[in-house]
Parts: sequence; structure tokens; C-alpha cells
Amino acid sequence: MRIVSGMRPTGKLHIGHFFGAVKNWVELQKGNETLFFVADWHALTTSYKDISKIKENTLEMVADWIAMGLDPNKSTLFVQSKVKYHAELNLILSMIVPKSWLELNPTYKDTKYNLLKINHVEKEYEEKLKPLLDIIFQNAPAKIEDEDNFKNVILDALTDAFIKLLIEGIIDKEKLGELNISKRDFYETDTFGFFGYPVLMASDILIYNADGVPVGEDQLPHIEITREIARRFNYLYKEFFKEPKAILTETPKLLGTDGRKMSKSYNNTIMIDETEEETTSKIMKMFTDPEKLRKNDPGHPEKCNVFSYHKIFTNKDDTSNIELDCKSGKLGCVECKKMLAKNLNNFLAPIRERRKNIDKDMVKNILEEGNKKANEIAKSNMDKINDILGL
Repeated sequence: MRIVSGMRPTGKLHIGHFFGAVKNWVELQKGNETLFFVADWHALTTSYKDISKIKENTLEMVADWIAMGLDPNKSTLFVQSKVKYHAELNLILSMIVPKSWLELNPTYKDTKYNLLKINHVEKEYEEKLKPLLDIIFQNAPAKIEDEDNFKNVILDALTDAFIKLLIEGIIDKEKLGELNISKRDFYETDTFGFFGYPVLMASDILIYNADGVPVGEDQLPHIEITREIARRFNYLYKEFFKEPKAILTETPKLLGTDGRKMSKSYNNTIMIDETEEETTSKIMKMFTDPEKLRKNDPGHPEKCNVFSYHKIFTNKDDTSNIELDCKSGKLGCVECKKMLAKNLNNFLAPIRERRKNIDKDMVKNILEEGNKKANEIAKSNMDKINDILGL
């Protein structure tokens, strides 16, 4: 089975990247043809104003991939922009993808509002607008066949309209001032590339005629759009593209050290290449059960982020004992954290050791070889696609 997946060049990776993606990739190397790429063009869709670290981040990220277990002898590691056939197929597919498919992409608006940090405004407006739905439904100028779908579409449209009114300064100027975003910020986010990135993502997959794509649940809509695009091409012209399947695997819930989503922007990560001392320091500062104020107080492990880490990095028997001792008040938070720091550092030790032996020249050579292999496959498929289209 041919497997394809990619990752934006964010630089050095943290343990969330390992459990969220790379661990799965390493397993898929066994018995499959795997291609993993640096999605540097995708980095431009939302971060086109800051391109200063794309090359550096590419080398750092791939070095971490290899340290985590990706084997260049088993997987083709390459850079998206070095295989121009991705862009050629993207252009062709963009001709046949209806605009409505992109407008209905559920992650498009979520990503945009997240970038602008106005997700909470969207939710606030949705709640306040819901009471209007029954009134609109009762006074609709046409027969409504599907009440629930009607209300969902109207709520979505009304919410978007009110956010635009806010940005234009027509309503609630005080709130707009608190958000600290300008009209220019709002509209400059809506680039052609950002709107059409699902087509580029489909091209990344279809140019290799992949059988499967490892993804998290939040990315399933992208795989479905890719399958739709493949079906549309096959219907319009000739049966050529496979409909790639999403490969879902269970990933442990791994939050940042402060209990929020693990992200560099929150400064709450455990990085792959940091020292044991740095990791230990971060673990010792982690929030624990807020109801366990003293060592002998009974704890609630199910509410504790430290315990959620134990379930991943501590063996099953020890984790069971930690849970019992925490609940009984026998185990204090300081000792619990020390145990976690030791186990987490033991887990990371072999990855960190491999990372020390990977330099930039080594990564460049690996990517150069991977670029050649990816180009060979992509060119072969692109030639066939152009023949089908008479180009």
C-alpha cells in the first residue's frame, strides 16, 4: 500500500508531534511504501508574511523525524516545493473543483477565526442569534424541506454576517477595539491560496495515487474532499485516480504542561531535543489536582494532567499504584512529578541520542535523494494525467 502524508515546517518538534503523527508514520513504514514530505507551500497559506525560517525549520523538523524513527531507507522523505508536479496538478484540479466545496470545508472558517483569535466571538454570536431561527423559519418566503439543515445554514450565515459587521465597524466598536484586529487583518487572511488549500492538499496525495493517508479525526474532511475530487476527475475524463482512504489510529490525549493544547505559541511543550534538566524543570512546574493542597490529601488522578502523562510514559503496573496512592493520600504531587520526569526522560533518551548524530548536511543529502524519488513517481503520474486531458 502506498502511504503519503506531510507536515508544515514548524521547526523542532515536541512530544505532541510524535504521538499525534510521527509514531504512526514509523509504524506504517513496515510493509508499506511510504512518502512523507515537508509541506512548505502549505506554510505559505497562513504564514506568507513570515518566510524567514522555512528552510531552517525544514532541516530541524526532518532531523527530528529521523531521530523519532523515520528511516530514509524505508521511507521517501522530501520537500513539497521541490516536486513541481504538486503545483501542476493543483492547477488542473482547481479547474474542476466547485467553489461551493471549498466554502463548505469546515476547517476553513475555523482556521481563519483561530488565526485572528476571534473563535470566542463566533460562539458568542451563535448563542445570541439562535432564538431568531424559529422566527425566520416561521416567516420564510419558501417551503422548507429540511428544518434542521435550514436552521444550521441560516445560523452560519448570520454569524458570519455579524462578524463582518463587527470588523467593518458597523456594530460594537468597543468590542472591536478589545480584539485588537483591523479590517485589513481580517480580509488579508482570505487569500486565494488559503481558500483553495484543500485542492493543493488533494494534489499532494493524488499526484502519487496514494492508497492511504494517516490523519487525525480533525483532518477527515480534507480526505473526503480529496476523494470527491478523485471521483470527479474519474467521472469527467477517465478512471485514473484511486480514492485514498484515511488511516486513523488512536492517539493518546497529550496536553501541554499547563493543561491546554500543546503548542509552541503557548510555551507549554516538551521538546524532543531539550536536556533532561529542562524537561524535569517543566514537569515539576506542571499543574496538578487543584483539590489536593497537601501531600496527605486524597487526590483525583482523573483531574490531573500529570497523571495523564503517567498513563503514556509509565508502565501499567506502576501507573495503577500511582493512581491508588494518589487517591489514598499516600503519594504527594512532588514525588509523583519526579517519577514522571524520570520516566519521560527515559523514553526520550534514545531519541535524543540519535538526534545528536544528525547534522544539517546529512538531512540535506537525505532530502535531495528523496526529492529525486518523489519526482520520478510524480512525473510518471503527471504524464499520464496530461495524456488523459490531451495536454
